Amino acid sequence: MSANPDGSPNGRRTDPSLQPTSVSALVLAALVGAALGWLLLGYNELFYRLTPLPWTAAVVLFVLALAEAFLAQNTSARIQRKPGAPPVEPLAVARYVALAKASSLVGSLTAGFSAGILIWLVMEPTESARSDLPTVATTLVAAVALIGTALWLERACRVPDRPDREDDDDLRRPGRR
Repeated sequence: MSANPDGSPNGRRTDPSLQPTSVSALVLAALVGAALGWLLLGYNELFYRLTPLPWTAAVVLFVLALAEAFLAQNTSARIQRKPGAPPVEPLAVARYVALAKASSLVGSLTAGFSAGILIWLVMEPTESARSDLPTVATTLVAAVALIGTALWLERACRVPDRPDREDDDDLRRPGRR
């Protein structure tokens, strides 16, 4: 066995931690979504069976973005213990973080998919393609709004650093008194 303070055999920390959503993961998801959107419509003639494209995706994404914006504002006030804000349940914050991480990924995939479709529609010379441009552009804007509010909610769920906490951590480390 090793002599690590946390008892892990290979020197790595074993306590669970959740890392912030990486921009590279969101960009990769958007690129995959764009490629799928382009390929599904460009090479499958699926577009001509789906027209006119529905507005439901944009509406759902905007509703999710509004809900997460409300949660972000409310959670931030509760975590920072602002006057009049009730205390926050730790399990609720963990659920909000899971929601935020999932929403940012879904928003990235949807934004990429919408961007791929939008590019294909701009290049398609038909009237039905032009009539679907507002729907797809609105879906793209809604997906970007969802990404923004999801990242805001994730940021709002962070525990603020307390200056007195560093002293507590130093006392807990082995070999320090």
